[in-house]
Amino acid sequence: MARLRRHAADENLLIVQVWLISRLLFAVMAVALAVTGRRSLESVLSQWDVLHFLTIARDGYANPEQMAFFPGLPLLLRGFTELGLSPVLLGTLVSLVASLVAAFALKRLAGVWGAVAWILAPTAIFTAVPYTEALFCAFAFWAWERATRRHWGQAALLAALACTLRVSGLFLVGALVILALTQGRRAARATRGVPNPGLGARLAWLLLPTAVLAAYVAYLYALTGSWTAWFSAQEAGWNRGFHWPWEALANHWDVLWRPTPGHPEWVWLFRAEMVSWVVGVLVTVIALARRRVAEAAWVGVQVLAFSLSYWLMSVNRAVLLWFPLWRQLDELIDSRPDTRGWRTVGVLAAVVALVVQGVWAWLYLTGRWSS
Repeated sequence: MARLRRHAADENLLIVQVWLISRLLFAVMAVALAVTGRRSLESVLSQWDVLHFLTIARDGYANPEQMAFFPGLPLLLRGFTELGLSPVLLGTLVSLVASLVAAFALKRLAGVWGAVAWILAPTAIFTAVPYTEALFCAFAFWAWERATRRHWGQAALLAALACTLRVSGLFLVGALVILALTQGRRAARATRGVPNPGLGARLAWLLLPTAVLAAYVAYLYALTGSWTAWFSAQEAGWNRGFHWPWEALANHWDVLWRPTPGHPEWVWLFRAEMVSWVVGVLVTVIALARRRVAEAAWVGVQVLAFSLSYWLMSVNRAVLLWFPLWRQLDELIDSRPDTRGWRTVGVLAAVVALVVQGVWAWLYLTGRWSS
């Protein structure tokens, strides 16, 4: 037992160490860019969607296009402002802490190597700035962990909090429904001392996060008189009207070979979107092959949703939400023999990952990122 505790402590220490190295890299880059550009640190961190969240926090949904963003993070930022605190710096701190909380949930879901890989993900910069990724992953990952251990009341509360942050909460609820339907008695017997709620109770708990989603739709209806205000905002602001998957893929394929004048890096980001989409398809297929139906649904429905827009957009960031991907990576790493050669490969892979996420962070912090 003592050996097991020491092993768990070593794994936790590894996660914290990798998290610190990665986040210190982001911090050094942000401060360096602020100093060399004679700008405030807040202005360096406030790129892209952060500006939308700050505007909503200040003015509410005065701009109908901004109804595409859920109110959870803007409300939190508004609270910081009301207290006389910097919403950008405090929002960044919240994301940093939430990313570590999410990593520990992922350790339970995907193993220690899955958690480490997630921390070193190329787009990890979005878990270190006032975006919704870190908070959503913290709530969603722990919701899934609680549900797999049959603590459905806790899972429902955490899922409800996730649903305040982004539309991905809808997919989370759907995947949890499938988990509730497929969670058999074998799993219950494997978890000793934990109550075994019936199917009706499991589904009843999920009415809580569903109510949060319904409340936001009703709120937008009260503002606009339209039940489809969120979809209209997506289409007006981000060209996310309905298109068949083959149309979306054809449109995106066209962009892969057409560099944008003044932004030569964008074509590579669009190519990365396609790679991320393919990864999502593969993760879904592997999860299905391993009879992890709920996990396959969690990733697959997101891949499908991205395929119904004009082109593929925001898939690179969505990879952070796909805990089945990190679980599959953990299983792959665990299948390798524990030899000096493979350990060397692992260290080199971690260094390359840090370099790649450093490049991605630079793109974001300098305003050169696009999706």
